[in-house]
Amino acid sequence: MATGIEILGEIIPEHEAILSAEAIAFVADLHRRFNPRRLELLKAREQRQAAIDAGAELGLLPETESIRESDWQVAPAPDDLQDRRVEITGPCDRKMVINALNSGAKVFMADLEDASSPTWHNVVDGQLNLYDAVRRTISFQNPDGREYALNPETATLLVRPRGWHLDERHITVDGDPVSGSLVDFGLYFFHNAKELLARGSGPYFYLPKLQSHHEARLWNDVFNHAQDALGIPRGTVRATVLIETLPAAFEMDEILYELRDHAAGLNAGRWDYIFSIIKAFAATPGQAVLPDRAQVTMAVPFMRAYQQLLVKTCHRRGAHAIGGMSAFIPNRREPEVTEMALAKVREDKEREAGDGSDGTWVAHPDLVPVAMDIFDRALGDHPNQKYRQRNDLEIQAGQLLDFNVPGGQVTEAGLATNVSVGVRYIDAWLGGTGAAALDNLMEDAATAEISRSQVWQWVCAGMFSRERVLAELQPWRAEHARAAALFEQVALSDDFVEFLTLPAYALLD
Repeated sequence: MATGIEILGEIIPEHEAILSAEAIAFVADLHRRFNPRRLELLKAREQRQAAIDAGAELGLLPETESIRESDWQVAPAPDDLQDRRVEITGPCDRKMVINALNSGAKVFMADLEDASSPTWHNVVDGQLNLYDAVRRTISFQNPDGREYALNPETATLLVRPRGWHLDERHITVDGDPVSGSLVDFGLYFFHNAKELLARGSGPYFYLPKLQSHHEARLWNDVFNHAQDALGIPRGTVRATVLIETLPAAFEMDEILYELRDHAAGLNAGRWDYIFSIIKAFAATPGQAVLPDRAQVTMAVPFMRAYQQLLVKTCHRRGAHAIGGMSAFIPNRREPEVTEMALAKVREDKEREAGDGSDGTWVAHPDLVPVAMDIFDRALGDHPNQKYRQRNDLEIQAGQLLDFNVPGGQVTEAGLATNVSVGVRYIDAWLGGTGAAALDNLMEDAATAEISRSQVWQWVCAGMFSRERVLAELQPWRAEHARAAALFEQVALSDDFVEFLTLPAYALLD
């Protein structure tokens, strides 16, 4: 390795090509150029949160009014991103990658973030699996002898790197851990950008956890430099941004503007968005007390306003508007439970399609035809609904900040569910599994964040005592001691822990 670069994780033979000296040097260059700004932006997050804690109101930025009021559009979508009516998401393990690409969905978002536990093996093995998928050489054999390979026609591949707040401690540059975002982006881009172009596609990404247009500008600068470094035309990268933080909901136009040569759209990241609301008002927990998670649907007023604003903003700018996740997992052994859940999925997808969304997310292949049928009927002969400008909608900032849920309640059952899901998910994550099937739902880090943050909020608001939560935790300690202890830390700490994955990462092997 070049001077100042160290790989602290084990390099097994099959990972040597992914971790080549040239690839690591590319990542190190990104880190040296852009990590100082990343750290500045993380500090800016803290300052903005301090201002909110002190009473500053969230709203549209007066200094960017000209961007919101002027007419401009993002670059046209490439051919294989025109039709995104159903997107499936999941981690980058080998079998999952094959099944997702074969699922019949238009897009597969390969997730190196919330659906991935960032063990060193998972980080590098995920890159290897994506490398093989791009070249269509990926295969997998089950212990029972079943073999998996790609179909002739597959979904378009998008990759979600980790958020700006996460480090990758197994690679250091000049003594500092490298940004997890730059590791995930850099390795994938270095190895696959030219190959994807040769195959008629391109390097496409989902960008998570952005809290401001300044963070989008940093990504845009990373894209430009990476393209220049490999001799790839600027504008080749396409990025869809998840609007999954409350501050970002007030900067949708600005985020698209900063990425306009690389932007592909926005996505309603509903679970992290709910978590972000709780986090934004952690210092004033009585201001945004939300009821049981199951009651905070996309039909409640503030969530509907957020989704509709996203559609209107995207279509005005020529970008795709992608709806939120349906995390339900069909259970063939419980047909009645499955049918009730599918009815809710259909209702959710019909609402998204009716509002003008160009596509939606599902977590299981069995939901692809359900969602596909709904969007096929809504889109007709069109690849998307960008022609629906939604000028009939007038979404005010106050609608995004009115967190009333009609009929919503905080219940004992909600507390029990949050503790159960939180502890079991953390246990899976610490064991290397980032997407865990629990109670017929696909849980990931975002839903675990809701579970623990709701408990924290409810305790601070006086709805449950610490002793009541500890009693609910007690049965889980014998079998899931580390997970229960971590859940207690992030759910009952005096100060709100920004992300549970930060203390959890310190416990990973």
